[in-house]
Amino acid sequence: MVIRAGALLGAIAAVAWCGTAASATPLATPTKLGRPTPAVSWVARLHATSVVRTGPRITARMKLRLQAWAPLGGGSTVLQVTNTHVDPDGNRWVKVRLPIRPNGSQGWIRAEPLTLRAVRLHIVVDLSQRRVLLRRNGRVIWRAPVAIGAPGTPTPVGRFAVAERIMTRTPNGFLGPVVFPLTGYSRTLNEYAGGNGRIAIHGTSLPELIGTRASHGCIRLKNADVRRLSRLVRPGTPVTIRP
Repeated sequence: MVIRAGALLGAIAAVAWCGTAASATPLATPTKLGRPTPAVSWVARLHATSVVRTGPRITARMKLRLQAWAPLGGGSTVLQVTNTHVDPDGNRWVKVRLPIRPNGSQGWIRAEPLTLRAVRLHIVVDLSQRRVLLRRNGRVIWRAPVAIGAPGTPTPVGRFAVAERIMTRTPNGFLGPVVFPLTGYSRTLNEYAGGNGRIAIHGTSLPELIGTRASHGCIRLKNADVRRLSRLVRPGTPVTIRP
């Protein structure tokens, strides 16, 4: 299935946000940061509305404004950091992966109003194997079978990030107990069930379809597996979907 922006396809009447296990400590300087590697990446938590610009300078064109609260689950907006920069005036900037179309969109925001922390987990979805892998420090620590997009509505490949983590109030419903909306969107559906074609990793009420090409672009897990994933993964975690 494909995530509906407003009501999660109408399957969830209300959601409960489950935050991070521990609050992050702001870093003194972005020189401690770096581009994502197989072992570690960085995430930025917004504390106020932030202006996203096309470049790391005040004069760069504004791309959009990001609210501090995520639109689906109501938790904090957390973004994957992909680069850093200090401008000639000493302003600190981070480049972040954005939850907008087109897939792969990025932009620059000022680092001062952010909380930054390291993430050593990385989700890899292998479409040919129909399997999800969870890596820590570059090593596989967990794997599980998945259902992927049907031939007419394939799961998009590329680099994304977990945008939110939502615990549903209908754990036996179509989406299962947990939904991880991603920063990516379907390449074939601009609209689905009133939503905007956003993809997600989530549970399922149809476990017999795990291992098949059955969804509208999302990655479906057995409910026990998505619960396990939810105990480890938080927003901002990088996600690579490969053919």
